[in-house]
Amino acid sequence: MIVTRFAPSPTGTLHVGNLRTALHNWMFAKRHGGRFLLRIDDTDKARSEERFVEAIRADLAWLGLTPDGEERQSARFDRYEAVFADMVAAGRIYPAYETPEELDLRRKILAGRGLPPVYDRAALNLTDADRERLEGEGRRPHWRFRLAAEPILWDDMIRGPQRFDGALLSDPVVRRADGSWLYLLPSVIDDVDMGVTHVVRGEDHVSNTATQMQMFQAMDATPPAFAHEALLTGNEGKLSKRLGSLGIDHFRNEGIEPEAIIALLARLGTSDPVEPIVDPAPLVEGFDFARFGRAPARFDEGELAQVNARIVHQLPYGRVADLLPEGMDAAAWAAVRGNLERVSDAADWWRVVTGPVARPALGEEDAAFLATAARVAATIAWESPWAELTGALKAETGRKGKALFLPLRLALTGREHGPDMAALLPLIGREAAIARLT
Repeated sequence: MIVTRFAPSPTGTLHVGNLRTALHNWMFAKRHGGRFLLRIDDTDKARSEERFVEAIRADLAWLGLTPDGEERQSARFDRYEAVFADMVAAGRIYPAYETPEELDLRRKILAGRGLPPVYDRAALNLTDADRERLEGEGRRPHWRFRLAAEPILWDDMIRGPQRFDGALLSDPVVRRADGSWLYLLPSVIDDVDMGVTHVVRGEDHVSNTATQMQMFQAMDATPPAFAHEALLTGNEGKLSKRLGSLGIDHFRNEGIEPEAIIALLARLGTSDPVEPIVDPAPLVEGFDFARFGRAPARFDEGELAQVNARIVHQLPYGRVADLLPEGMDAAAWAAVRGNLERVSDAADWWRVVTGPVARPALGEEDAAFLATAARVAATIAWESPWAELTGALKAETGRKGKALFLPLRLALTGREHGPDMAALLPLIGREAAIARLT
């Protein structure tokens, strides 16, 4: 069974890039009848907050991305300690005592010589006496994973064949001097224990994957398949810091519906057109990493707003009933939804229906025409009031086209444009319509 996971750190709220990663993990799992897991990466005790855990769960629920299971890294420290001890004993993890300042100086020296800033493994040359002396001076070691000097290969589901040379990579730090964990090793342990078969994440993790491939090997585990997606860019054509601040709250405040976010993010970065699809089932059915390109994926809020409007035009009354003004029923929603950009805009048209409306100033001829319209409105059967009213007025006054329809719309709604009057006029009602025409 295919198993994917979304692994956010609860140090803040989810932004649009996180949402895209979560969605694609969910879609891939559902496409193949698999499981989608939520893993809370809360090893950073100082920065992780429970309120962000709750916000992450709420955001996924709002989008309809229901996990099939949840794990928290903070509950798995004993497991990490056990694997860590095994790797230390096997010589795959070793202590290093350099300070950040010393490491920075070494990198600058290498850069000055035109060499890659690869850690020189000086810590491996320390004797027991050296380590005892350093710790006596108050230094505590950080811990590095020792990479094998061999090719690291995998076939990425988006980027294709990948190759790294282990001899040209720095041994990654997996544990800080204070005992806290960095991302790399706990993530590998979790993926093995949780049976994760596919890891979907941003292309900024490609070099992490190279080092993690050897960590899977050190655990005698088969690595999952990897899909590294191109990062999102803004309209300016480069990585936008603003994208890091666009989250669910922002979209909600802008009146964006979850269906619109899913419709856009599902195909962003693929060769498929973005379409206003309300039901995610067709999106899931057609989801395929082979359709993703390596070029940066452009996220455009204007495009999202357009998709949102087209989504709103399709939403059934039951989906929006709790969001509409009191008294607004299914007939009213059906009448106005085609003219909305956001569901909240329905309130404006409901005020048009319930009144009062301000009638624009009209010339004498139009005023006389409306007086005639008021008299005619009182005599028609009111079964199909707009057709009956305009038909009778056309026959009596000879008006047609804009001269017939526009004064009526202005008097009845106070606006030049809007929903079909055939649907709107029955909602306004006979008495209110006659009063407005009068």
